[in-house]
Amino acid sequence: MDYLREIEGKSAHDPFLNRLNQTRTRRCVWIPGPVIVGAGPSGLAVSACLKEKGLPSLVLERSNCIASLWQLKTYDRLRLHLPKQFCELPFMSFPEDFPTYPSKQQFIQYLEAYAKKFDIRPVFNATVVSAEYDQSLGFWRVWTVGLKDDEIDEYVCRWLIVATGENAEDMVPQIEGIDEFGGTVMHTSRYTRGDAFRGKKILVVGCGNSGMEVCLDLCNHNAIPSLVVRDAVHILPREMLGKSTFGLSMWLLKWLPVSLVDRFLLVVSRLILGDTAKFGIERPQMGPLQVKILSGKTPVLDIGTLDKIKSGNIKVFPGIQRVRHQSVEFVNGNTENYDAIILATGYRSNVPSWLKEKEMFSQKDGLPKRAFPNGWKGESGLYAVGFTKRGLMGASMDAKRIAQHIEICFKSEAKQLSAALISATSLKL
Repeated sequence: MDYLREIEGKSAHDPFLNRLNQTRTRRCVWIPGPVIVGAGPSGLAVSACLKEKGLPSLVLERSNCIASLWQLKTYDRLRLHLPKQFCELPFMSFPEDFPTYPSKQQFIQYLEAYAKKFDIRPVFNATVVSAEYDQSLGFWRVWTVGLKDDEIDEYVCRWLIVATGENAEDMVPQIEGIDEFGGTVMHTSRYTRGDAFRGKKILVVGCGNSGMEVCLDLCNHNAIPSLVVRDAVHILPREMLGKSTFGLSMWLLKWLPVSLVDRFLLVVSRLILGDTAKFGIERPQMGPLQVKILSGKTPVLDIGTLDKIKSGNIKVFPGIQRVRHQSVEFVNGNTENYDAIILATGYRSNVPSWLKEKEMFSQKDGLPKRAFPNGWKGESGLYAVGFTKRGLMGASMDAKRIAQHIEICFKSEAKQLSAALISATSLKL
Protein backbone atom coordinates (compact mmCIF):
# COMPACT_ATOMS: atom_id res chain seq x y z
CA MET A 1 0.00 0.00 0.00
CA ASP A 2 1.24 3.50 -0.83
CA TYR A 3 0.77 4.89 2.69
CA LEU A 4 2.76 2.02 4.23
CA ARG A 5 5.62 2.62 1.81
CA GLU A 6 5.48 6.31 2.69
CA ILE A 7 5.61 5.45 6.39
CA GLU A 8 8.68 3.29 5.81
CA GLY A 9 10.36 6.22 4.07
CA LYS A 10 9.43 8.66 6.84
CA SER A 11 10.62 6.19 9.50
CA ALA A 12 14.15 6.35 8.13
CA HIS A 13 14.24 10.02 9.16
CA ASP A 14 12.28 9.69 12.42
CA PRO A 15 14.58 10.29 15.45
CA PHE A 16 12.28 8.32 17.76
CA LEU A 17 12.30 5.28 15.50
CA ASN A 18 16.00 5.63 14.78
CA ARG A 19 16.70 5.24 18.50
CA LEU A 20 14.48 2.17 18.66
CA ASN A 21 15.87 0.60 15.52
CA GLN A 22 19.39 0.64 16.91
CA THR A 23 18.53 -2.28 19.19
CA ARG A 24 15.07 -3.49 18.18
CA THR A 25 13.20 -5.05 15.32
CA ARG A 26 9.74 -3.84 14.41
CA ARG A 27 6.80 -4.44 12.10
CA CYS A 28 4.19 -2.04 10.76
CA VAL A 29 0.51 -3.08 10.85
CA TRP A 30 -2.40 -1.28 9.20
CA ILE A 31 -5.61 -1.35 11.27
CA PRO A 32 -8.78 -0.66 9.22
CA GLY A 33 -10.73 0.49 12.30
CA PRO A 34 -9.89 2.29 15.55
CA VAL A 35 -7.01 1.30 17.82
CA ILE A 36 -8.14 1.20 21.45
CA VAL A 37 -5.45 1.60 24.11
CA GLY A 38 -6.47 -0.28 27.26
CA ALA A 39 -8.49 -3.46 27.85
CA GLY A 40 -10.22 -2.36 31.03
CA PRO A 41 -14.01 -1.95 31.28
CA SER A 42 -13.86 1.27 29.22
CA GLY A 43 -11.87 -0.29 26.39
CA LEU A 44 -14.13 -3.34 26.32
CA ALA A 45 -17.24 -1.15 26.29
CA VAL A 46 -16.18 0.95 23.30
CA SER A 47 -14.97 -2.12 21.40
CA ALA A 48 -18.37 -3.77 21.94
CA CYS A 49 -20.23 -0.63 20.84
CA LEU A 50 -18.17 -0.51 17.65
CA LYS A 51 -18.77 -4.20 16.98
CA GLU A 52 -22.52 -3.71 17.36
CA LYS A 53 -22.27 -1.22 14.50
CA GLY A 54 -20.25 -3.63 12.37
CA LEU A 55 -17.00 -1.69 12.83
CA PRO A 56 -13.70 -3.50 13.54
CA SER A 57 -11.23 -2.38 16.19
CA LEU A 58 -7.98 -3.50 17.80
CA VAL A 59 -7.46 -3.36 21.56
CA LEU A 60 -3.90 -2.99 22.90
CA GLU A 61 -3.25 -3.98 26.54
CA ARG A 62 0.04 -3.66 28.41
CA SER A 63 -0.82 -6.43 30.87
CA ASN A 64 -1.51 -10.13 30.27
CA CYS A 65 -5.28 -9.96 30.95
CA ILE A 66 -8.35 -7.79 30.58
CA ALA A 67 -9.25 -5.46 33.47
CA SER A 68 -5.73 -5.66 34.88
CA LEU A 69 -6.46 -3.09 37.60
CA TRP A 70 -9.27 -5.30 38.93
CA GLN A 71 -7.43 -8.57 38.47
CA LEU A 72 -3.94 -7.62 39.62
CA LYS A 73 -4.17 -4.48 41.77
CA THR A 74 -7.22 -4.75 44.03
CA TYR A 75 -7.78 -6.24 47.47
CA ASP A 76 -9.76 -9.45 47.90
CA ARG A 77 -12.73 -8.02 49.80
CA LEU A 78 -13.49 -5.38 47.17
CA ARG A 79 -17.03 -5.10 45.87
CA LEU A 80 -18.65 -2.66 43.50
CA HIS A 81 -19.51 0.42 45.51
CA LEU A 82 -22.68 1.04 43.50
CA PRO A 83 -25.58 -1.31 42.74
CA LYS A 84 -24.93 -3.52 39.72
CA GLN A 85 -27.56 -1.82 37.52
CA PHE A 86 -25.43 1.34 37.57
CA CYS A 87 -22.27 -0.57 36.60
CA GLU A 88 -23.42 -2.49 33.53
CA LEU A 89 -21.55 -2.12 30.28
CA PRO A 90 -23.54 -1.53 27.05
CA PHE A 91 -25.70 -4.38 25.71
CA MET A 92 -25.16 -6.81 28.59
CA SER A 93 -26.69 -6.95 32.09
CA PHE A 94 -25.23 -8.66 35.13
CA PRO A 95 -26.52 -12.18 35.84
CA GLU A 96 -29.73 -12.09 37.87
CA ASP A 97 -28.23 -14.28 40.60
CA PHE A 98 -25.42 -11.80 41.26
CA PRO A 99 -25.92 -9.78 44.47
CA THR A 100 -26.73 -6.07 44.42
CA TYR A 101 -23.06 -5.28 45.02
CA PRO A 102 -21.04 -7.89 43.06
CA SER A 103 -17.70 -9.03 44.45
CA LYS A 104 -14.37 -8.49 42.75
CA GLN A 105 -14.38 -12.03 41.34
CA GLN A 106 -17.97 -11.71 40.13
CA PHE A 107 -17.19 -8.46 38.34
CA ILE A 108 -14.16 -10.06 36.67
CA GLN A 109 -16.36 -12.98 35.58
CA TYR A 110 -18.82 -10.47 34.11
CA LEU A 111 -16.05 -8.71 32.16
CA GLU A 112 -14.63 -11.98 30.84
CA ALA A 113 -18.10 -13.05 29.71
CA TYR A 114 -18.53 -9.62 28.10
CA ALA A 115 -15.30 -9.95 26.13
CA LYS A 116 -16.32 -13.45 25.03
CA LYS A 117 -19.81 -12.36 23.96
CA PHE A 118 -18.47 -9.61 21.71
CA ASP A 119 -15.42 -11.61 20.61
CA ILE A 120 -12.99 -8.98 21.90
CA ARG A 121 -9.45 -10.33 21.63
CA PRO A 122 -6.91 -7.77 22.84
CA VAL A 123 -3.24 -7.86 21.96
CA PHE A 124 -1.77 -8.52 25.42
CA ASN A 125 1.67 -7.56 26.74
CA ALA A 126 1.71 -4.63 24.31
CA THR A 127 2.72 -1.45 26.14
CA VAL A 128 2.08 1.71 24.14
CA VAL A 129 5.22 3.84 24.38
CA SER A 130 4.27 6.48 21.85
CA ALA A 131 1.28 7.57 19.77
CA GLU A 132 1.15 10.56 17.46
CA TYR A 133 -0.89 11.90 14.59
CA ASP A 134 0.95 12.14 11.27
CA GLN A 135 -0.45 15.26 9.60
CA SER A 136 1.00 14.45 6.18
CA LEU A 137 -0.54 10.97 6.11
CA GLY A 138 -3.76 11.68 7.99
CA PHE A 139 -3.25 8.65 10.25
CA TRP A 140 -2.32 7.87 13.83
CA ARG A 141 0.92 5.96 14.39
CA VAL A 142 1.05 3.89 17.59
CA TRP A 143 4.20 2.13 18.81
CA THR A 144 4.14 -0.72 21.34
CA VAL A 145 6.84 -2.66 23.17
CA GLY A 146 6.34 -6.32 24.10
CA LEU A 147 7.73 -8.40 26.95
CA LYS A 148 11.20 -8.24 25.43
CA ASP A 149 12.90 -4.99 24.54
CA ASP A 150 13.42 -6.10 20.95
CA GLU A 151 9.66 -6.61 20.37
CA ILE A 152 8.33 -3.35 18.96
CA ASP A 153 5.37 -2.95 16.65
CA GLU A 154 3.87 0.04 14.89
CA TYR A 155 0.13 0.26 14.31
CA VAL A 156 -1.30 2.70 11.78
CA CYS A 157 -4.95 3.72 12.10
CA ARG A 158 -7.46 6.41 11.23
CA TRP A 159 -8.93 6.63 14.75
CA LEU A 160 -7.27 6.37 18.18
CA ILE A 161 -9.31 5.75 21.35
CA VAL A 162 -7.58 6.34 24.68
CA ALA A 163 -9.07 3.93 27.23
CA THR A 164 -6.27 3.77 29.80
CA GLY A 165 -8.48 5.64 32.27
CA GLU A 166 -7.97 7.73 35.36
CA ASN A 167 -6.30 4.91 37.32
CA ALA A 168 -3.38 3.83 35.15
CA GLU A 169 -0.55 4.43 37.64
CA ASP A 170 -0.19 4.46 41.43
CA MET A 171 -0.23 7.88 43.03
CA VAL A 172 2.59 7.92 45.58
CA PRO A 173 2.94 11.14 47.62
CA GLN A 174 6.22 12.62 48.79
CA ILE A 175 6.40 12.08 52.57
CA GLU A 176 9.36 13.43 54.48
CA GLY A 177 11.50 10.67 55.99
CA ILE A 178 9.66 7.77 54.36
CA ASP A 179 12.99 6.18 53.37
CA GLU A 180 13.96 6.03 57.04
CA PHE A 181 10.92 4.00 58.09
CA GLY A 182 12.56 0.58 57.86
CA GLY A 183 9.28 -1.35 57.76
CA THR A 184 6.87 -2.29 55.00
CA VAL A 185 5.61 0.59 52.86
CA MET A 186 3.15 -0.34 50.13
CA HIS A 187 0.47 1.15 47.91
CA THR A 188 -3.00 -0.38 48.11
CA SER A 189 -2.39 -1.75 44.61
CA ARG A 190 -0.17 -4.35 46.32
CA TYR A 191 -2.52 -5.04 49.24
CA THR A 192 -4.66 -8.16 49.00
CA ARG A 193 -5.85 -9.08 52.50
CA GLY A 194 -5.08 -8.33 56.14
CA ASP A 195 -3.99 -11.72 57.47
CA ALA A 196 -0.32 -10.90 56.80
CA PHE A 197 -0.64 -8.00 59.26
CA ARG A 198 -2.29 -9.84 62.13
CA GLY A 199 -1.32 -8.31 65.48
CA LYS A 200 0.65 -5.48 63.84
CA LYS A 201 0.16 -1.72 63.99
CA ILE A 202 -0.59 -0.37 60.53
CA LEU A 203 -0.94 3.22 59.33
CA VAL A 204 -3.28 3.67 56.36
CA VAL A 205 -2.72 6.98 54.55
CA GLY A 206 -5.81 8.21 52.73
CA CYS A 207 -9.51 8.35 53.60
CA GLY A 208 -11.18 7.40 50.32
CA ASN A 209 -13.22 4.27 49.78
CA SER A 210 -10.05 2.16 49.46
CA GLY A 211 -8.47 3.51 52.64
CA MET A 212 -11.64 2.99 54.66
CA GLU A 213 -12.13 -0.56 53.35
CA VAL A 214 -8.50 -1.54 53.93
CA CYS A 215 -8.81 -0.33 57.54
CA LEU A 216 -11.94 -2.44 57.98
CA ASP A 217 -10.23 -5.47 56.44
CA LEU A 218 -7.24 -5.03 58.77
CA CYS A 219 -9.58 -4.88 61.76
CA ASN A 220 -11.30 -8.06 60.64
CA HIS A 221 -7.90 -9.77 60.52
CA ASN A 222 -6.99 -8.59 64.05
CA ALA A 223 -4.50 -5.97 62.98
CA ILE A 224 -4.34 -2.58 64.71
CA PRO A 225 -4.92 0.11 62.05
CA SER A 226 -4.77 3.89 62.19
CA LEU A 227 -6.10 6.19 59.48
CA VAL A 228 -4.62 9.46 58.23
CA VAL A 229 -7.38 11.93 57.28
CA ARG A 230 -5.67 15.02 55.93
CA ASP A 231 -8.54 16.63 54.00
CA ALA A 232 -12.25 17.10 54.61
CA VAL A 233 -14.31 14.25 53.18
CA HIS A 234 -17.98 13.31 52.93
CA ILE A 235 -18.90 9.94 54.40
CA LEU A 236 -22.36 8.66 53.51
CA PRO A 237 -24.09 5.39 54.38
CA ARG A 238 -24.11 3.02 51.42
CA GLU A 239 -27.88 2.75 51.76
CA MET A 240 -30.59 5.15 52.95
CA LEU A 241 -34.25 4.41 53.60
CA GLY A 242 -33.86 0.92 52.19
CA LYS A 243 -32.38 2.12 48.90
CA SER A 244 -28.83 2.63 47.65
CA THR A 245 -27.63 6.14 48.41
CA PHE A 246 -26.50 6.58 44.82
CA GLY A 247 -29.78 5.36 43.36
CA LEU A 248 -31.80 7.52 45.72
CA SER A 249 -29.67 10.54 44.80
CA MET A 250 -30.17 9.96 41.07
CA TRP A 251 -33.93 9.70 41.59
CA LEU A 252 -34.12 12.87 43.68
CA LEU A 253 -32.08 14.81 41.12
CA LYS A 254 -34.90 14.27 38.63
CA TRP A 255 -37.12 16.51 40.73
CA LEU A 256 -34.89 18.65 42.95
CA PRO A 257 -31.82 20.88 42.49
CA VAL A 258 -28.41 19.61 43.60
CA SER A 259 -28.35 21.90 46.66
CA LEU A 260 -31.57 20.42 48.07
CA VAL A 261 -30.50 16.83 47.38
CA ASP A 262 -27.19 17.54 49.12
CA ARG A 263 -29.03 18.94 52.12
CA PHE A 264 -31.20 15.84 52.28
CA LEU A 265 -28.16 13.51 52.04
CA LEU A 266 -26.36 15.33 54.84
CA VAL A 267 -29.38 15.35 57.19
CA VAL A 268 -30.03 11.62 56.72
CA SER A 269 -26.32 10.82 56.98
CA ARG A 270 -26.06 12.65 60.28
CA LEU A 271 -29.07 10.74 61.61
CA ILE A 272 -27.57 7.40 60.57
CA LEU A 273 -23.84 7.97 61.10
CA GLY A 274 -23.71 10.83 63.58
CA ASP A 275 -21.35 13.79 63.46
CA THR A 276 -18.17 12.50 61.79
CA ALA A 277 -16.25 15.61 62.92
CA LYS A 278 -16.32 14.22 66.48
CA PHE A 279 -14.08 11.41 65.27
CA GLY A 280 -11.61 13.57 63.35
CA ILE A 281 -13.31 13.48 59.97
CA GLU A 282 -14.46 16.95 58.92
CA ARG A 283 -16.94 17.45 56.10
CA PRO A 284 -16.30 19.89 53.20
CA GLN A 285 -18.24 23.14 53.10
CA MET A 286 -19.96 22.07 49.87
CA GLY A 287 -22.36 19.15 49.73
CA PRO A 288 -21.29 15.70 48.46
CA LEU A 289 -22.88 16.06 45.02
CA GLN A 290 -21.51 19.57 44.53
CA VAL A 291 -18.02 18.32 45.42
CA LYS A 292 -18.39 15.46 42.95
CA ILE A 293 -19.54 17.75 40.15
CA LEU A 294 -16.85 20.39 40.66
CA SER A 295 -13.83 18.24 41.58
CA GLY A 296 -14.74 14.69 40.68
CA LYS A 297 -14.04 13.60 44.25
CA THR A 298 -16.36 10.75 45.22
CA PRO A 299 -17.94 10.59 48.70
CA VAL A 300 -17.01 7.61 50.83
CA LEU A 301 -19.79 5.03 51.11
CA ASP A 302 -19.48 3.52 54.57
CA ILE A 303 -19.82 -0.25 54.96
CA GLY A 304 -18.87 -0.52 58.63
CA THR A 305 -15.56 1.31 59.00
CA LEU A 306 -17.11 4.23 60.86
CA ASP A 307 -18.37 1.91 63.60
CA LYS A 308 -14.80 0.68 64.07
CA ILE A 309 -13.64 4.29 64.35
CA LYS A 310 -16.35 5.09 66.90
CA SER A 311 -15.42 2.05 68.99
CA GLY A 312 -11.75 2.99 68.99
CA ASN A 313 -10.60 0.01 66.94
CA ILE A 314 -9.36 2.44 64.30
CA LYS A 315 -7.56 5.61 65.39
CA VAL A 316 -7.82 8.72 63.22
CA PHE A 317 -4.90 11.13 62.82
CA PRO A 318 -4.44 14.34 60.80
CA GLY A 319 -1.67 14.83 58.24
CA ILE A 320 1.83 13.42 58.58
CA GLN A 321 4.62 15.79 59.66
CA ARG A 322 7.40 13.29 58.96
CA VAL A 323 8.31 9.63 59.17
CA ARG A 324 11.11 8.24 61.31
CA HIS A 325 12.38 4.71 61.93
CA GLN A 326 9.30 2.58 62.70
CA SER A 327 7.37 5.68 63.79
CA VAL A 328 5.32 8.55 62.39
CA GLU A 329 5.04 12.11 63.69
CA PHE A 330 1.73 13.82 62.90
CA VAL A 331 0.99 17.51 62.39
CA ASN A 332 -0.79 17.66 65.75
CA GLY A 333 2.45 16.72 67.53
CA ASN A 334 1.56 13.09 68.32
CA THR A 335 4.01 10.32 67.50
CA GLU A 336 3.04 6.67 67.05
CA ASN A 337 5.01 3.51 66.33
CA TYR A 338 4.01 1.36 63.33
CA ASP A 339 5.04 -1.87 61.69
CA ALA A 340 3.83 -0.93 58.20
CA ILE A 341 2.45 1.97 56.16
CA ILE A 342 -0.19 1.42 53.47
CA LEU A 343 -0.70 4.24 50.97
CA ALA A 344 -4.37 4.49 49.97
CA THR A 345 -3.52 7.57 47.94
CA GLY A 346 -5.23 6.68 44.69
CA TYR A 347 -4.16 6.58 41.08
CA ARG A 348 -3.45 8.90 38.17
CA SER A 349 -3.59 8.95 34.38
CA ASN A 350 -0.42 8.16 32.42
CA VAL A 351 -1.56 9.59 29.08
CA PRO A 352 1.03 12.44 28.87
CA SER A 353 3.85 9.87 29.05
CA TRP A 354 2.95 8.30 25.69
CA LEU A 355 0.41 10.41 23.76
CA LYS A 356 2.18 13.07 21.70
CA GLU A 357 -0.73 15.52 21.76
CA LYS A 358 -1.31 18.62 23.88
CA GLU A 359 -4.75 19.90 22.86
CA MET A 360 -7.20 17.32 24.19
CA PHE A 361 -5.41 16.05 27.30
CA SER A 362 -3.92 18.12 30.10
CA GLN A 363 -0.19 17.62 30.53
CA LYS A 364 -0.64 18.21 34.26
CA ASP A 365 -3.12 15.49 35.25
CA GLY A 366 -3.50 13.50 32.04
CA LEU A 367 -7.27 14.06 31.87
CA PRO A 368 -9.32 15.63 29.06
CA LYS A 369 -9.31 19.42 29.32
CA ARG A 370 -12.99 19.67 28.49
CA ALA A 371 -15.34 18.71 31.31
CA PHE A 372 -18.00 16.00 31.15
CA PRO A 373 -19.97 15.44 28.97
CA ASN A 374 -17.70 17.01 26.33
CA GLY A 375 -14.37 15.35 27.04
CA TRP A 376 -14.80 12.27 24.84
CA LYS A 377 -13.84 13.78 21.47
CA GLY A 378 -10.67 15.48 20.29
CA GLU A 379 -9.33 16.39 16.87
CA SER A 380 -8.07 14.20 14.00
CA GLY A 381 -9.90 11.06 15.11
CA LEU A 382 -8.78 11.12 18.75
CA TYR A 383 -11.22 9.97 21.45
CA ALA A 384 -11.22 9.32 25.19
CA VAL A 385 -13.32 6.86 27.21
CA GLY A 386 -13.22 6.28 30.95
CA PHE A 387 -12.12 9.77 32.00
CA THR A 388 -15.49 11.17 33.13
CA LYS A 389 -14.96 10.73 36.91
CA ARG A 390 -18.40 9.13 36.81
CA GLY A 391 -17.38 5.50 36.97
CA LEU A 392 -18.62 2.73 34.73
CA MET A 393 -21.83 4.54 33.89
CA GLY A 394 -19.89 7.51 32.53
CA ALA A 395 -17.59 5.20 30.54
CA SER A 396 -20.58 3.47 28.96
CA MET A 397 -22.10 6.80 27.95
CA ASP A 398 -18.88 7.89 26.26
CA ALA A 399 -18.40 4.49 24.59
CA LYS A 400 -21.78 4.83 22.87
CA ARG A 401 -21.04 8.40 21.75
CA ILE A 402 -17.65 7.42 20.32
CA ALA A 403 -19.01 4.44 18.39
CA GLN A 404 -21.83 6.54 16.94
CA HIS A 405 -19.43 9.29 15.85
CA ILE A 406 -16.95 6.87 14.26
CA GLU A 407 -19.80 5.15 12.43
CA ILE A 408 -20.78 8.49 10.88
CA CYS A 409 -17.16 9.22 9.92
CA PHE A 410 -16.69 5.69 8.57
CA LYS A 411 -19.76 5.88 6.33
CA SER A 412 -18.86 9.38 5.15
CA GLU A 413 -15.32 8.39 4.22
CA ALA A 414 -16.53 5.17 2.58
CA LYS A 415 -18.98 7.20 0.47
CA GLN A 416 -16.20 9.61 -0.55
CA LEU A 417 -13.89 6.73 -1.46
CA SER A 418 -16.64 5.05 -3.47
CA ALA A 419 -17.30 8.28 -5.36
CA ALA A 420 -13.58 8.68 -6.08
CA LEU A 421 -13.32 5.12 -7.41
CA ILE A 422 -16.36 5.61 -9.64
CA SER A 423 -14.86 8.86 -10.95
CA ALA A 424 -11.52 7.20 -11.63
CA THR A 425 -13.22 4.33 -13.45
CA SER A 426 -15.23 6.75 -15.60
CA LEU A 427 -12.06 8.60 -16.61
CA LYS A 428 -10.41 5.38 -17.73
CA LEU A 429 -13.44 4.50 -19.80
